[in-house]
Amino acid sequence: MPGFTALDTTARLPYSAHPHMPVRAQLRFDAALPYGVCLVLGPDGVEDGAVTWYFARELLNDGCYGPAGLGDVRVGPGRAGEVRVTLCARAEQAVLSLPAADVAAFLHDSYVLVPPGSESDWLDLDAALARITA
Repeated sequence: MPGFTALDTTARLPYSAHPHMPVRAQLRFDAALPYGVCLVLGPDGVEDGAVTWYFARELLNDGCYGPAGLGDVRVGPGRAGEVRVTLCARAEQAVLSLPAADVAAFLHDSYVLVPPGSESDWLDLDAALARITA
């Protein structure tokens, strides 16, 4: 689909009782929502029961190079070859480890679709306003 990219990958939960057990994950980017990315976690990545988190594409990129984020989603480099994503909801938190090469490939594909700094060119503000005022 033009304007959309997704990458299937495997996450790990390094601080869990089973740190080596893989968790299916998918990173998604839609040019219609150019500032954000979506991380889907679940038994089949996209099936019922999956957990979906939306956060800034810039946050994911910045977190590849150093600690980034102050809120419900924080991203930072992990061990060699890893990107750590911390998801917080209420008093709970989960720390995920994603392969850095997969994150880099995903970000590259998203930047091919919507180059950094051009996100506002992809927003359809007229359609958004029509939905709000309908």
